[in-house]
Amino acid sequence: MPGPAKISPQNPLRQLFSLSRMRPCGDRARRTLAVAGIAHALHDGYTDLIFVLLPIWQAEFALGYGVLALLRGLYAGAMATLQVPSGWLAERLDGRVILGLGTALSALGYALAGCSGGLFGLCAALVVSGAGASTQHPIASAAVSRAYGQASRGPLGTYNFSGDLGKAAIPALTSLLLTWMPWRQSLWLLALLGVAVAIVVALLMPPIERARPRKARQERAGGGRGGFPLLLAIGVLDTGVRMGLLTFLPFLLKSKGASLPTVGTALALVFLGGAAGKFACGWIGARVGVLPTVLLTEGGTAACILAILALPLIPLLVLLPLLGLMLNGTSSVLYGTVPELTPPDRTERAFALFYTGTIGSGAVSPVLYGILGDAVGVNWATAATAMSALAIFPLAFALRPHIAPERKDGQAG
Repeated sequence: MPGPAKISPQNPLRQLFSLSRMRPCGDRARRTLAVAGIAHALHDGYTDLIFVLLPIWQAEFALGYGVLALLRGLYAGAMATLQVPSGWLAERLDGRVILGLGTALSALGYALAGCSGGLFGLCAALVVSGAGASTQHPIASAAVSRAYGQASRGPLGTYNFSGDLGKAAIPALTSLLLTWMPWRQSLWLLALLGVAVAIVVALLMPPIERARPRKARQERAGGGRGGFPLLLAIGVLDTGVRMGLLTFLPFLLKSKGASLPTVGTALALVFLGGAAGKFACGWIGARVGVLPTVLLTEGGTAACILAILALPLIPLLVLLPLLGLMLNGTSSVLYGTVPELTPPDRTERAFALFYTGTIGSGAVSPVLYGILGDAVGVNWATAATAMSALAIFPLAFALRPHIAPERKDGQAG
């Protein structure tokens, strides 16, 4: 690959011309990241929007807690199970078209929810919306990965961070809309927002590059087999630790004397730290490497969890942003490593498998830790999440031989 253009001071016109020729490639990558980030923010916001709507649907349709959990599960289940087919489709068709259609389908689901007159309509609408959401993670992640090539870890961290922005913004926007209008009209407006994002994807996202299979096999970064299953296992454990701890954290805070508003503030501190961790650790991983970053974040997570068990309330609250940073930081490093362990022409499928595994872990792990909490108590179950974080260490060392060494410029060598 040619290096940066070297232009002599005596030839400024040639310098401007050369830079103008170099700029479109960088602009194309940045535009891919921007559009992928917007899509990620919308879809993650749609996912967490359900939590705002559940109390409204309970009052409107006289639903029990089990049925409310079913509604959330239908959306998450459709999103998780259809990610692999979405990645498979994107390998054969234009991924940009599928992402745009999936975004429009997700918006249609919420529009149908606004028209529903009972439980069956809500169930069908959420399945439709979850099916549309299944396209976002594998296709948008692969688009960013291909746009930036070997320097994609940091941009993937930024892409990952954009999802947290959507989780904060769209539920907050919905809460504001609900003070002005009924929930059905609010959902129709949010559906229009989804249609607008689908149009942005169709018009502004550059074509997603496609790699040739033979060249893809030759350029596989890790070289050895077994790397991706190890990475997936780390992702599953990491997500389990995060969701298990968040299940117990409100009860730990209450046991230390926290009021309900204080618990809400504490969770906000964790989520703010988590958003910062997703943004920062992707770039840190690009600079210092996967293994040191994973060891730092998982070791820091275990230390913070044990400190939570020992500290009184006020120091605990001060620690929570750091806990959030460590809890979420590993995920950006892992997402950025997926392209290194798979051929470029299978990147969508690899991201689909990875997100399916981590989303599934997020659904199952709170149940397993909850059963453990019933058996041994909240404190010991919380300590078990710290032990699970430390269990990632041997997996990270086993993964190291499969990852190409990093150069000082942050790119894989």
